[in-house]
Amino acid sequence: MLMRVAGGCDFVKSILGAQHPTIPWTMTVLPAVVPLTPVSTEFDLSRTRPVQFQRHWTAARTDDELHLLCNGSVLRVHALRDLDGQTVCAVLPLDALFEVRLKSARWLWRAAKGRNAGPDPSAFSKTQRDRLVKGLRGLDGRLEGATYREIAAVLFGTHRLPERSWKTHDLRDRTIRLCKFAADLMQGDYRQLLLHPYRQRLY
Repeated sequence: MLMRVAGGCDFVKSILGAQHPTIPWTMTVLPAVVPLTPVSTEFDLSRTRPVQFQRHWTAARTDDELHLLCNGSVLRVHALRDLDGQTVCAVLPLDALFEVRLKSARWLWRAAKGRNAGPDPSAFSKTQRDRLVKGLRGLDGRLEGATYREIAAVLFGTHRLPERSWKTHDLRDRTIRLCKFAADLMQGDYRQLLLHPYRQRLY
C-alpha cells in the first residue's frame, strides 16, 4: 500500500503542481482557455495599441490548442484562425461562464502587454491540491484493502491517532470523507476538476 500511495501522490503532484504544463486542454471543457482570432479588418485599432500574437510565445501545441509562455505566465488559448503575427481579439461566448472567460482573457491581455498578470485564476490553491492528493492516496489504500485507520496513519501520522475511541475521532471522519471524495472522482466526477473553480456556475 505504501508504495502505491507514494506513487499516486507523486503522479498527482506532477500534474497539479507543474509550473509549465505541456498538455493543452480544449476550450470546450476548460473555460480558462481563451479563443483567439485575428481582428476583423472592419475595426480600426491603429490608435489603441492592440495585441499582436508572437510565434515565440507558443510553448506547446496540439492542433488548434496552444500553450503560451508569455512574459513568465503560462496561458492556454484556442486558435480559431492562424494567429502568427496577427492583431488578435478574444471571442467570449455570452454563456453562464462569461465572467470566467472574461477574467481569463484579461489575464492573457495583461501578460501580452508585459504587465504583471498575477496568479492563474483557474489554478488550484495549495489547500485544494493537498486535499486532492490525500484523497487519491486514501482511495489507493482502500483499493488495496487498507482500513481507514491504516490510511489515516499514512496520511496524518501514527502519532496523531488515538489508542482508543477511534470510531468517534475526527481523523476517522476526515479520512472517510477524503476516500469518498476520491471515489466519486474515480466514478466520473473528475471531469468537474476541469471546471474548477467554476463548476458552481453550471451545477
